[in-house]
Amino acid sequence: MRKPENTIGTSVPEMRSALRTHRFGWFEIVMLVVFVAVYYLLPGYLPLATQVAIMIIFAISLDLALGYGGIETLGHAVFYGIGGYAAGLYALHVWQEPISGLLVAAIAAGIFGIVSGVVVLRAKGLTLVMLTLACATMVHEFANSMRAVTGGDDGLSGYRIDPVFGLFRFDLFGRTAYIYSVCILVVVFLIARVVANSNFGLTARGIRSNAQRMQLLGVPVLNRLVLLYAISGALAGIAGALSAQVTKLVGLNTLAFTLSGNVLIVLILGGIGRLYGAVIGSIVFVVLSDRAAAIDPFNWLFILGGLIVLTVWLAPDGIAGRFSALTQQLRGRERKS
Repeated sequence: MRKPENTIGTSVPEMRSALRTHRFGWFEIVMLVVFVAVYYLLPGYLPLATQVAIMIIFAISLDLALGYGGIETLGHAVFYGIGGYAAGLYALHVWQEPISGLLVAAIAAGIFGIVSGVVVLRAKGLTLVMLTLACATMVHEFANSMRAVTGGDDGLSGYRIDPVFGLFRFDLFGRTAYIYSVCILVVVFLIARVVANSNFGLTARGIRSNAQRMQLLGVPVLNRLVLLYAISGALAGIAGALSAQVTKLVGLNTLAFTLSGNVLIVLILGGIGRLYGAVIGSIVFVVLSDRAAAIDPFNWLFILGGLIVLTVWLAPDGIAGRFSALTQQLRGRERKS
């Protein structure tokens, strides 16, 4: 008689593998320690640290699309801006509760990702880049023309945000805003890591490597890319909503090409296709921008550009890629010895 399969036994290794994949590693633990240390040791820099947290979320969203799906875009700020305006209008006309504002922003940006993705993701290469830029430009001009709703070039303001969970008010020193942003960052990072390490994420990497081969294998390439684009857009919308809630202002700059370029620079600095590269790149970019502006308020962009060129020259695969290569070299030497 054939021995019945031990379904429980076969599922245990899979469960252990999943736990190893999704549990916190040393990098996540170090970053949590750093964020806690900043709160206690650098209270005067909490507004800047909040900007770092928001930029990390934004960079993670782009990394899902570009680093894992190979979706080349120069208009990713459109999701950031849509999320910001959605959260601002929601707080102004509906409800001032912050968490629900984030959800509304994520839904709005995600829906736009689906609608626009069905159109633009049929293109490849330079055509795709220009289509994403065109979408962002159209939304920017639409927001500018709808002055009665968005405030036009004056921006959307005049709304208030309730205390988080009805308990923690947004104070003048930015303590609540910082803790709130870091908590949302942790949630977004975990979501992005689950997506990246799932079968869906592996399929997205396969599409990035060879879309034609995946199509021949029966994978619905366009559908997968649209879904990934929507998830990426939703996370970017959360970043925009966070900025809107913390600053209580949403301007046309949230839809500008400059912001799309900045977040792309962040990924180049940190390393594309590595979620922790988005973390490292955001910290480096925001801190360098702040320090360069403090050194020379008039020529700080020149200083920042020089530092970025130097960093990319020393680490072509990004800081995270350089660190990963050094780690592999050290492990190789240890094995030989």
